[in-house]
Amino acid sequence: MAPVSELLIKWSESCRRLLGEAVKYLTETLQSLNEEEFEDVIDRIIDAVEKQPLSTNMIELPTVEAAVQECSQASDETIENVFNIIGAFDIPRYIYSSERKRFLPLSMTNFPVPNLFGTARDKAELFRERYSILQQRTHRHELFTPAAVVVHPDDSRSKFQLKTVETLLGNTVKVGEVIVLGMITQLKEGKYFLEDPTGVVQLDLSQAISFIYDLRVILLFKNVLGWYEDEVFHVNAFGFPPTEPSATTRAFYGNINFFGGPSSNSVKASAKLKQLEDENEDAMFVFLSDVWLDQAEVLEKLHTMFSGYSSAPPTCFFFCGNFSSAPYGKNQIQSLKGSLKALADIICEYPSIHKSSRFVFVPGPEDPGPGSVLPRPPLAENITQEFRQLVPFSVFTTNPCRIQYCTQEIIIFREDLVNKMCRNCVRFPSSSMDIPNHFVKTILSQGHLTPLPLYVSPVYWAYDYALRVYPVPDIHFYALISCILHVCLFILTVVFQQLEKNKPVAKPEKHKTKQYQNIYNCAKNFHLFEITVVEPNRKIAICLVCL
Repeated sequence: MAPVSELLIKWSESCRRLLGEAVKYLTETLQSLNEEEFEDVIDRIIDAVEKQPLSTNMIELPTVEAAVQECSQASDETIENVFNIIGAFDIPRYIYSSERKRFLPLSMTNFPVPNLFGTARDKAELFRERYSILQQRTHRHELFTPAAVVVHPDDSRSKFQLKTVETLLGNTVKVGEVIVLGMITQLKEGKYFLEDPTGVVQLDLSQAISFIYDLRVILLFKNVLGWYEDEVFHVNAFGFPPTEPSATTRAFYGNINFFGGPSSNSVKASAKLKQLEDENEDAMFVFLSDVWLDQAEVLEKLHTMFSGYSSAPPTCFFFCGNFSSAPYGKNQIQSLKGSLKALADIICEYPSIHKSSRFVFVPGPEDPGPGSVLPRPPLAENITQEFRQLVPFSVFTTNPCRIQYCTQEIIIFREDLVNKMCRNCVRFPSSSMDIPNHFVKTILSQGHLTPLPLYVSPVYWAYDYALRVYPVPDIHFYALISCILHVCLFILTVVFQQLEKNKPVAKPEKHKTKQYQNIYNCAKNFHLFEITVVEPNRKIAICLVCL
């Protein structure tokens, strides 16, 4: 029998009290578990109870039964959870509760179901939620976590305390060397302000010298170091909110499935999916961006690419728009339907790829659709119907979208974001060569795919949460170059049309599996495109048709 005393102690730690029937039910349910299994299962049951809408601290039998059933279903993972394509409008919404210090599902809050026709409250919550995520993440960082016991005087000086704008306002004396997290705004022409949920303060940037390692844009959230006097915050230095690996985030919030998909818990905690991932080490994804299907040269190169992969079909091809080299006005839809039909005919010429590989299409900003507001819906069904009939394993999804493969989490986003950020910088980086690193740092620190003013990159207010980058996924797919930062792989490509014939192919590092060698042989034999294999300590090969 599970010890009743241990059971009650665990529940008291969560500030909940089990009633008599619930105690008896749990004791009988957990009687066959050893001590180690008992601890793990109880923790998961408590997490499942916390997800339910509770009106009291007294936990009754029906609540416990529902939690046990949820945990049982979570452990029964099936093969259907191996590969999932998650549209932006299907991502679950979690809202951070400052009172409970945890994320709550939308059903446990008083927020309405998201709607494309957002309200004024949706717009206000958009910025408030962005701020709350960064604030709680910053408070957990070692620089802002007060030491429990100060062993040496230098240890106390190495810690910082995060302040709010409200603590500055109203002071009649100088307040020196404080750090405030807030959003940079321009409420008056030529004057910058720092804003957070507690108030607004004017900034003096004349002495700000630490413009480093980011693209400083209006409406970005910053840690601002300086001193306050005469109703002005004099800035000495700017800094982004510290980034945080996903493992650290999950250590605080458990197995909540922020990413989306059919699994009730995060796939990171799935031992079965991890085993499948390790066994299928030859899995390979191919990413292509700006595939102009109306160009004969591009179709010719696609022929070449498919012929190279026919002996070793990849798991999935990802085609990102734009799918036309130029807008065709009223004839664009008909032209795109014909172009997709031509692509389907090419795929059908390679039976091994047609039967084994999946094809995912992400629309670009100039493809047919409802304007430039994000998230962008998939291409219309009347455009893609014929292609889907010829290629059954094809999916037309949103921009951005998410891909879950076993325990790996991938975000795909097609947007000309780097140029937009550079055009809206308060101060441009000293070297254009550093822009890719600045860009990656900006995205990760802000925890958002488009950390830009809404008039530059408009979003549906109620669906802003679908653009979050939190927790940090395994792979981001953008467009330009590739670099690795903070246990997250960023892949950026350029236009498929820019491939050069007879372009030399750099030989990748030696890999253990046959699949990697097939990739290199494909590039070497045809000399039409360059392929980069990226494997940042993972069992998945990402092939960029670089472009």
